[in-house]
Amino acid sequence: MSTISLQDRINRYRVEPSWLARRQEEIIDPALPICDPHHHLWDFSGNRYLLPELLADAGSGHNVERTVFIECTAFYRATGPAALRVIGETEFVNGAAAMAASGRYGPVAACDGIVGYADLTLGAAVEPVMAAHVAAGNGRFRGIRHAAGWDASEDVQNSHTKPPPQLFRRADFREGFARLRQFGLSFDIWLYHPQLADVIDLARAFPEQPMVLDHVGGPLGIGPYAGRRDDIFPAWRSAIRELATCPNLQVKLGGLGMKICGFAFHERAEPPDSAELAKLWRPYVETCIEAFGPARCMFESNFPVDKVSCSYAVLWNAFKRLAAGASAAEKSLLFRDTAMRFYRLEAPAA
Repeated sequence: MSTISLQDRINRYRVEPSWLARRQEEIIDPALPICDPHHHLWDFSGNRYLLPELLADAGSGHNVERTVFIECTAFYRATGPAALRVIGETEFVNGAAAMAASGRYGPVAACDGIVGYADLTLGAAVEPVMAAHVAAGNGRFRGIRHAAGWDASEDVQNSHTKPPPQLFRRADFREGFARLRQFGLSFDIWLYHPQLADVIDLARAFPEQPMVLDHVGGPLGIGPYAGRRDDIFPAWRSAIRELATCPNLQVKLGGLGMKICGFAFHERAEPPDSAELAKLWRPYVETCIEAFGPARCMFESNFPVDKVSCSYAVLWNAFKRLAAGASAAEKSLLFRDTAMRFYRLEAPAA
């Protein structure tokens, strides 16, 4: 099992701005409204991505109206009960959201929705944690993510939550998971493609619980999975199609720029352009859209993690290339409306 420290993980997300700047593109369909439903903020040693960095990316040419923050261990409290230290992240992000909402930094409603972490293996004892998140979010707190990414290989980074295998099947986890409904919270799912059967089991055990699968289900392409994309894809596709039979599930289209997916863009002398990204990612994105339909799919940036592979402008150009054949109504769903509905965000003022 991986014992990589959090700082080591963050170090792997470092990017070289001058490398990204080598790829400049004209923005495709710049007026298309976007809600980015998955990004992080953090300030780790040598790796900072806070509101100014986010707004610089969101303002790089695409019409990003609002965003949703997803937990990443940013600014936990240093003291107090262990289970409640995670509330510091929601307090911090709510402050960033308030800064953006003032309008002083531009029109983007950054962090308009917040998804935090709570240890669901606490069972019923997780209720005070959920209540504290909701209070700290000041109307912006929308859901919980308890990352479950686990693999036996030392070459694969297990999730920062240090999950055991088959976390989603544990009785204590499910006892805590059952508390989401009483707080009106959704659940973000993050794990790797060999674990997708656990998602199917969880979704069927809690058919009324709204859930969203992050990063097209985490197809791995490193360690023992490197060079096996053609072998792995059919099993991943089969799992995605079965997941789509669970009506409480949505899926995020993105995350394929992460190093663990194995495309190795970061190793190149030149960053990829949006046409190449669209070509390589098309089998995954089209499989998800065909299985779930646009009303249950949402494009995501996963920044700054995916920034190791391309800039924000190039990323959303790639997504727009992938959706080029969709109708105007379908594009509205894929780029904004599905995310807005799932995270219960208010429509922009007219």
